[in-house]
Amino acid sequence: MSERNMEEKFPRALWVRLIIYIAVGHLFAAFVYLLFAVGAK
Repeated sequence: MSERNMEEKFPRALWVRLIIYIAVGHLFAAFVYLLFAVGAK
Protein backbone atom coordinates (compact mmCIF):
# COMPACT_ATOMS: atom_id res chain seq x y z
CA MET A 1 0.00 0.00 0.00
CA SER A 2 2.78 2.44 0.90
CA GLU A 3 4.58 1.60 -2.35
CA ARG A 4 1.55 2.63 -4.40
CA ASN A 5 1.29 5.81 -2.33
CA MET A 6 4.89 6.70 -3.22
CA GLU A 7 4.10 6.29 -6.93
CA GLU A 8 1.12 8.62 -6.69
CA LYS A 9 3.04 11.22 -4.70
CA PHE A 10 6.13 11.20 -6.91
CA PRO A 11 7.59 14.69 -6.48
CA ARG A 12 7.49 16.97 -9.52
CA ALA A 13 10.78 18.57 -8.43
CA LEU A 14 12.53 15.22 -8.96
CA TRP A 15 11.28 15.03 -12.57
CA VAL A 16 12.36 18.63 -13.23
CA ARG A 17 15.81 17.93 -11.76
CA LEU A 18 16.10 14.75 -13.84
CA ILE A 19 15.22 16.61 -17.06
CA ILE A 20 17.71 19.38 -16.22
CA TYR A 21 20.48 16.83 -15.52
CA ILE A 22 19.77 15.05 -18.83
CA ALA A 23 19.75 18.37 -20.75
CA VAL A 24 23.03 19.50 -19.14
CA GLY A 25 24.58 16.10 -19.79
CA HIS A 26 23.68 16.28 -23.47
CA LEU A 27 25.01 19.84 -23.76
CA PHE A 28 28.27 18.79 -22.11
CA ALA A 29 28.55 15.76 -24.42
CA ALA A 30 27.90 17.98 -27.47
CA PHE A 31 30.56 20.44 -26.26
CA VAL A 32 33.14 17.67 -25.79
CA TYR A 33 32.27 16.21 -29.22
CA LEU A 34 32.63 19.65 -30.82
CA LEU A 35 35.97 20.10 -29.06
CA PHE A 36 37.29 16.83 -30.53
CA ALA A 37 35.75 17.51 -33.96
CA VAL A 38 37.45 20.93 -34.18
CA GLY A 39 40.68 19.62 -32.65
CA ALA A 40 40.91 16.82 -35.23
CA LYS A 41 41.05 19.26 -38.15
